Amino acid sequence: MARLFKNPDQLSAYRDRRFQGSQEDFEFALRTSVTVYVGNLSFYTTEEQIYEVFSRTGEIKKIIMGLDKNTKTPCGFCFIIYYTREDADDAVKYISGTILDDRPVRVDFDWGFQEGRQWGRGRSGGQVRDEYRTDYDPDIL
Repeated sequence: MARLFKNPDQLSAYRDRRFQGSQEDFEFALRTSVTVYVGNLSFYTTEEQIYEVFSRTGEIKKIIMGLDKNTKTPCGFCFIIYYTREDADDAVKYISGTILDDRPVRVDFDWGFQEGRQWGRGRSGGQVRDEYRTDYDPDIL
């Protein structure tokens, strides 16, 4: 059966290696967090564009752009912290898969932002997945 919206009760299989705690603790953090991870962003998507789209599901406390650790430029992801879990649920449910800057964004629950997680972890400074990509954003002049 096809689904129009993502089921927010189904947690991602992804496990952040930086999380200190058991799998049970990690799942509890995901189920109660007001933070979402947004992936597959264009390198040219601005914080203002993200705010415009994601504020439709609720009031945003903070947006943290993912940055290339070498160049300090956006590298395709961000964290959004909402004030309520309901707003984070709605972002995962209704915005995941939405096209933003010609790309379908991925929205998933995150256990909570900590300083240092905004930096890309790939060898080149960006995201690890970018090490294997062949379809980068075209240069904008």
